[in-house]
Amino acid sequence: MEKVSKPLVNGGYPLHTFEDVESLYEVYITNPDDKNMIRRAFDFILEMHKDQKRKSGEPYYHHLIEVAYIVASLHCGPVTITAALLHDVVEDTDTSINDIEKMFGEEVAKIVDALTKIQRLKLSRITSEEFEAEDHRKIFIGMAKDIRVILIKLADRLHNLRTLGALSPERQLAISKESMEVFVPIAHRLGLDVIKSEMEDLCLKYLEPEKYNEVIKLLSKKSKTMSKSLDNLKKRLADVLFEHGIPFDISARVKSIYSIYAKMYLKGHPFNEIYDILALRIITDSEMRCYQILGLIHKMYKPVPGRFKDYIAMPKPNLYQSLHTTIVSGDGNFYEVQIRTEEMDKIAETGVAAHWAYKENSGYSSKQEQLDIEDKLHWFRDFVSMSSETANDTNAKEYVENLTQDIFESNVYVFTPKGKVIELPVGSTPVDFAYRIHTKVGDTCVGALVNGVMVPLNTVLKTGDMIEIKTSKNSVGPSEGWLEFVRSSAAKSAIRKFIAKKNAEMLREEKIAKGKQSCIDAFGDRDIDEAEMMEYLDNEKLLEHFGVDSVDDLFVAVTGRKPVPSAIIDYLHIKKTVALPQGGFAKRKSGGDCPVYAKGGGNKIAISLANCCTPLPGDDIVGYITKGKGISVHRKNCPNVAKEKERLIDVYWRSDIEFATYPVDIMITASDRNNLLVEIMNMLTLNKVIINSIHAKSNANSSATITATIQVSDAKRLHDIFAKLLSIVGVYEVDRIIH
Repeated sequence: MEKVSKPLVNGGYPLHTFEDVESLYEVYITNPDDKNMIRRAFDFILEMHKDQKRKSGEPYYHHLIEVAYIVASLHCGPVTITAALLHDVVEDTDTSINDIEKMFGEEVAKIVDALTKIQRLKLSRITSEEFEAEDHRKIFIGMAKDIRVILIKLADRLHNLRTLGALSPERQLAISKESMEVFVPIAHRLGLDVIKSEMEDLCLKYLEPEKYNEVIKLLSKKSKTMSKSLDNLKKRLADVLFEHGIPFDISARVKSIYSIYAKMYLKGHPFNEIYDILALRIITDSEMRCYQILGLIHKMYKPVPGRFKDYIAMPKPNLYQSLHTTIVSGDGNFYEVQIRTEEMDKIAETGVAAHWAYKENSGYSSKQEQLDIEDKLHWFRDFVSMSSETANDTNAKEYVENLTQDIFESNVYVFTPKGKVIELPVGSTPVDFAYRIHTKVGDTCVGALVNGVMVPLNTVLKTGDMIEIKTSKNSVGPSEGWLEFVRSSAAKSAIRKFIAKKNAEMLREEKIAKGKQSCIDAFGDRDIDEAEMMEYLDNEKLLEHFGVDSVDDLFVAVTGRKPVPSAIIDYLHIKKTVALPQGGFAKRKSGGDCPVYAKGGGNKIAISLANCCTPLPGDDIVGYITKGKGISVHRKNCPNVAKEKERLIDVYWRSDIEFATYPVDIMITASDRNNLLVEIMNMLTLNKVIINSIHAKSNANSSATITATIQVSDAKRLHDIFAKLLSIVGVYEVDRIIH
């Protein structure tokens, strides 16, 4: 094995040896097989990259050692460190992924394969916005599959940024720009502040060199003038904490160059009004101690109003926790003080890596790790879902815009009624909230309360709002109009899927209706009505013969003339006219023939439609044999017959009834507002619905209840009316009334 010497510095950064990497991972990896795998990977890259040099002139394998060093410093596992060492070997040598799998196993090979595919996306020279977006999409999709791919890629990019000085100015700008757009936001959202901050500073050095140098000068001058004041503050705080017996570690933190630049040049704050340039960080042993320390500090020093943040009670989306307060010291200087536990500090520095650091002999599972991360980091779950769902059906530019909007831009934080914090993109509405809770909640959403008040579904939410979603089993689902105001890509995707599915179902329903009518006509030529035809067709052997799973599937097939109705009749051996079964008919109380019959009932059985549930043609119905009053027809879900078993009888809607309307009692629930009743009546009138009666009342919770009796011809017509009622602003539930 070639001995690797350790150069002193390169561009201000020390060059590490493999022995330095070993010193990091041997603290938490002791398994001889795992250590041997990492060592074999190192030996392999020495051999495969031995003749390759970087632009700086140093051996290429130095880069691989540095990437491995960074991931080992994050306490990544043996597979991740091995893949980090090997991440360029397929791209830059004759080694194949199959070779990697044979030598180092399937897990390592999969990670290296993903990294290789990302690497092969050559950085465009920004000549085509669409091509650049496609590059970025493939990078995101490649990284979403495995969190370890992200960590290695971030380490790879960080070291490349550290050594940008050896590249041309054009490449320096291109790589810095892409790093700021793609990798810095991901590092931020994963809570990898130690990587994010360094990346930002390095990128700024090449993107805005004059402003970068200006910030350094101002920062250097400020640090010199405040160093004595800072030391005095540290000493006084340490004395007070010691007196109260509170365990602590106190240190100073200087705000990053990029953070100061952002406040000065992006937000327009003068340098002397940036209060958190110098900060004190106090580490203690428990959450309770954090609040105790905060109380002592506020007792000693005046806090700056509006500058206190409790990220312990309400962690950031990347799991960051800490107390932040800004105080005025005795000499008039402003200082930010951060108070946290040791565990919180680890998460603040290395984010997701601290939460899921490799723990030997703990039943570690990369798949479970991925699921855990998706469970705790909702944005990452959306990132994975968006990347997998839209890889093929969304153009690259739209995908990158959606991802940037959902994952990387500012967010609002709202609450469920039970106090759970939900993170949403800025500009989100109750519909976005509903879909974040669950797709089914979004699909059945008909109304929303924000802070206890009913609001339109397109209301823009603010941080701190408490949201309650109203759903309805009778909801017709989202409309295309929702796409005009929802903000989150998860909601947009779910709405589009629902609409596409609904359109497909409507097309299928049309085919079913068309095929069914063809069969009705063919069977009718043999004097067989619809009800008896359905009995003929509900035959497993017949369905199996024609290669379908259900009668509806058979009707769809008939629409395509495979088979034709005559082929079905031939299969059933129906050669002659079949007599219709006799039905018993009775007068409705309102007059006219009853549209229902019972088989074999003769013509003396009285049949009437029940007034309690007002069944309509098209409803699933059942007959109830009354004492001395014949058969009362109910909807099958009518609670008045739900527990009956002995006195029920099968009944059927007639297929030859003439058009008629039937009274139905309905109840509409909506948010109370002006002109609501007028709009409901106008809608019913425009759709030629006869209104027998209508009543409205206001409720204490800002809602309104409207009851009405309307005349409709059948269940489908009623469903269509319900859909139109639910489209009225504020209406969130419509039901049939059962008396």
